[in-house]
Amino acid sequence: MRGFVEFVRKQGVVGMAIGFIVGVATGALVNALVTDLINPIIGAIIGKVTLDELTFTIGKSVFKYGHFIGVLINFLLILAVVYVLFKVLRLERLDIEEEKD
Repeated sequence: MRGFVEFVRKQGVVGMAIGFIVGVATGALVNALVTDLINPIIGAIIGKVTLDELTFTIGKSVFKYGHFIGVLINFLLILAVVYVLFKVLRLERLDIEEEKD
């Protein structure tokens, strides 16, 4: 068991696993924040119900740029939260640095 733990620490698997778990949980939280709070606020400011209603049409093609803006806000918030958690929890110290010869 000790060898396995050492391998996981050397390979950085712990940091990657924690990042993945935190990222998924943060994604769900931020998605709800953007969908339920931010989109309606922006919609009220611009006169639409939600960002998803922001579209334009060229010919028969409909471009949903409002949805893209919502996804972009989602991504940026997730990125910021994961970065802050990583720094606050000092997760960069979990991995063992290999000894230099």
